[in-house]
Amino acid sequence: MDLTGARWGTPGQLTIGEIRPGADETLARSLLAVQHAAYAVEAALIGDDRIPPLRETLADLRAAPLCWLGACADGRLLGAIAWTADAAVVDIDRLVVDPAAHRGGVGRALVTAVLHHAGSRRVLVATGRANRPARRLYEALGFTATTDEEVAPGLWITRYARPS
Repeated sequence: MDLTGARWGTPGQLTIGEIRPGADETLARSLLAVQHAAYAVEAALIGDDRIPPLRETLADLRAAPLCWLGACADGRLLGAIAWTADAAVVDIDRLVVDPAAHRGGVGRALVTAVLHHAGSRRVLVATGRANRPARRLYEALGFTATTDEEVAPGLWITRYARPS
């Protein structure tokens, strides 16, 4: 798997680099599989499967106007993070980790890479209110919960911010 601008390491080592699912259908298919698996786990944790990226199609994923980083080991995509940004704010749109790689530091490495990319900008993210593992990760990385929001009847998210 080609990660544009990746920091290549030794076999078995996690490599993080820019990915472009819009330009690479094979990569996009791998990413979509990881995304659907990751959001299926979140759906089970929060007791609700109305998470939009869980229903996203390959065409939707490839067309999304997002910046992406992927995490790969031994040629296998283990996770990815996507965001939008402007001069003041980086808004993390999604963080997905293959369930087989959960609790292995992939999510932390991806969020840390985006924080580094953000520099002095404020960073925002949201997750299911009942998604305790994601909430612990964001809080451990310096994010503070700002609001709980009911985005659909009975579907709650917690919004987080990390000051610049």
